[in-house]
Amino acid sequence: MTLKRVGILTGGGDCSGLNAVIRAVTRSAIIDQSAEVIGIESGFEGLVFGRSQVLSTRSTRDVLTLGGTILGTTNKGDPFAFKELVDGQIQTSDYSGRCVENARKLGLDCLFVVGGDGTLEIAHKLHKLGIPVIGIPKTIDNDLEGTDYTFGFQTAVEVACEAMDRLHTTGRSHQRVMILEVMGRDAGWIALESGIAGGAHIILIPEIPYHLEYVVRKIELRAKGGSPYSIIMVAEGARAAGGRQVIQQTATTRLQSKPQLGGIGQTLARQIKLQIDLEVRTTVLGHIQRGGSPCAFDRVLGTRLGAAAVAAAGLGKFGTMVALDTPEIVLVPLSKLAGRTRLVPVDHQLIHTAEAIGINLGREKM
Repeated sequence: MTLKRVGILTGGGDCSGLNAVIRAVTRSAIIDQSAEVIGIESGFEGLVFGRSQVLSTRSTRDVLTLGGTILGTTNKGDPFAFKELVDGQIQTSDYSGRCVENARKLGLDCLFVVGGDGTLEIAHKLHKLGIPVIGIPKTIDNDLEGTDYTFGFQTAVEVACEAMDRLHTTGRSHQRVMILEVMGRDAGWIALESGIAGGAHIILIPEIPYHLEYVVRKIELRAKGGSPYSIIMVAEGARAAGGRQVIQQTATTRLQSKPQLGGIGQTLARQIKLQIDLEVRTTVLGHIQRGGSPCAFDRVLGTRLGAAAVAAAGLGKFGTMVALDTPEIVLVPLSKLAGRTRLVPVDHQLIHTAEAIGINLGREKM
């Protein structure tokens, strides 16, 4: 089919590589399809309220190396359950019809939706309402079904790995137990890959509830063996066996107050201090993992996904997501992945690799 006008929006949390995708979609649509490109601002909110801008090769020429997204994003604004203040009261409305109407007013032949599981679930619902949608997988957590990697993940891993490199030197100098808490929600991909790459002695992930006795034993064995310092990588969603994830309640706005993961690093530090006579320090990496310039891998992957999405739109392959099936970019139906979370399988090769080289996962080696 001939594409005349396409739109693109970025939803959910920000991450490195979003601008690489925006640039690739814009350039591919204009150069390869002779189509006009409309950037929808602030995720689905822009589609609800009709906020957009025209994108060009000129306006996107210097964004490849930039973190964040030039279109803005939000992890709120679900058009099917849109919250807003009306006379001081929180009101929830279904504005999905507005999205369909505004997409038609804009004359979009395709809407490219860049996001993770929640964003793509909304995209799938909008597609069923008649908007021609193609998804592009984004999340630092790498927890999206149907793709080997999401862009943004490798940059987050490199940031965490660099932080761990620095903790090694100070931990060794002061003979301390150093804990690094990283993001990932319910999935341990960031902690696992950056922990292996950064030489962690202990890695704790949500998929394997940890037993404190095995964590302490690893620290003690290292001390007895002449290494009185240990580096622990812990995912924010990790929990003790028989316990719950650590939640910090954060009200981001008057319209949204939801439980957020965080604090497991400090909790673990307190638990360890009661068992051993070593200083324990915790570093929470937080949103540093999301910001900054994307690594080369994410720049290339984002560019490949963006160009492939435009090519798929030209073939009328709507209701799909472009995905990395190494080494190829393939199409996956949104119906098979929307709203699903890809966790680390407990028998994954990375798990076996970690334990084979002596990394403790908070359990007795399987």
